Amino acid sequence: MLILLAFIIVFHITSAALLFISTIDNAWWVGDNFSTDVWRMCATNISTCTAITDQFREYQSIQAVQAAMILSTIFCCVAFLVFILQLFRLKQGERFVLTSIIQLLSCLCVMIAASIYTDRHEELHKSSAYRIEVSEGQYGYSFVLAWIAFAFTLISGVMYLVLRKRK
Repeated sequence: MLILLAFIIVFHITSAALLFISTIDNAWWVGDNFSTDVWRMCATNISTCTAITDQFREYQSIQAVQAAMILSTIFCCVAFLVFILQLFRLKQGERFVLTSIIQLLSCLCVMIAASIYTDRHEELHKSSAYRIEVSEGQYGYSFVLAWIAFAFTLISGVMYLVLRKRK
């Protein structure tokens, strides 16, 4: 049982790390001479970054992605704290339902964020506020990590749902 518990904790911490990296790192959309995420666009050849503000087209979509990724990260961290509390407070045989619900909310938020970005990426990168042309790019590793974090949070949410506290 101790090995299973250690695996679940490591899996949850990995999910949180993936969420932090995908939210913070500047690689949702990359090209030869630029990288952009939901916060800023950086030109790699001249080493300048431009914050994404309301002057950009589809700024509301970017704000929705920002909010959903932040919520997802917060929910994942709260779920871990609730799991630790429930680990010591639950009676034997009870399930970690509250932890599962919070983790599944995290899963839902990261899915919403990545789905919005997937759907709106063409419009997001056609803004004239960018200093360089960013429409000719491809999804970066932070975007891929967001989808991997979705899978991890879904799996851990289901694991908490079926997990019972045992001796």
